[in-house]
Amino acid sequence: MTDLSKVPGVDPNVPNAARMYDYYLGGSHNFAADRAAAERVKAAIPQAVEVARANRFFLHRAVRFCLDEGVDQFLDLGSGIPTAGNVHEIARERSAQARVAYVDNEPVTVASAEALLADDPLATITKADVRDPEAVFSAPGVRDLLDFSRPIALLTVAVLHFVPDEDDPVGLAQKYRARLAPGSFHVLTHGTADHDPDEVRELGGVYRNTANPVTARTRAEVAAILEGTDLVEPGLVDATEWRPEDTIGDQYRGMWAAVGRIR
Repeated sequence: MTDLSKVPGVDPNVPNAARMYDYYLGGSHNFAADRAAAERVKAAIPQAVEVARANRFFLHRAVRFCLDEGVDQFLDLGSGIPTAGNVHEIARERSAQARVAYVDNEPVTVASAEALLADDPLATITKADVRDPEAVFSAPGVRDLLDFSRPIALLTVAVLHFVPDEDDPVGLAQKYRARLAPGSFHVLTHGTADHDPDEVRELGGVYRNTANPVTARTRAEVAAILEGTDLVEPGLVDATEWRPEDTIGDQYRGMWAAVGRIR
């Protein structure tokens, strides 16, 4: 196994959100600093692991929905470290020809994905900052893989809360959607403090000392990111409430989720 601490650009002493998320999901692509920071998050929000899992399960349901709607191409921004149940794995359950362009700027994520996807001609990883749409769209792994004349599913799952207000997440989302064909989808989850403001404030304090500070947003602020799309039922809801496959009850996870159809 590659020594992840030797990957160029990696500082194993600075916690990173992608590697912390990997730890929540039981992965092995993380360092002691990531695990320590994740444990501080869990102390502030004991359900942190359940939040990560709810987010992951929503992603799976949304990918299947897109495929059932005839969309078999995916642009996954801030894709995170490859773990079980990657987008291309879920998509291939429905369509052997599904294409997935992953994008992330975290070196361990990119190195791990490159190894995972080395023999897969229909999935790529691009190292780019999601705040730079031009760099994303011009990258060979995106430009040469996806057919932009056909609908594409844009995935911004648990990534835009790492985009601060000064980088205009609403405008950023609009720039990405403007490049996609009508009938495309925007799949989104976003962290919120609407339910547990004190706990999320503590969580924010932990993430301020990582490479990826968090900006939790209200339901109205998240809705603004999707403005201009037609939300599919049930609209903008907690991740556990978006087309659940079993009875979950009313236990929210503090992650707004939605799928918007692009006109």
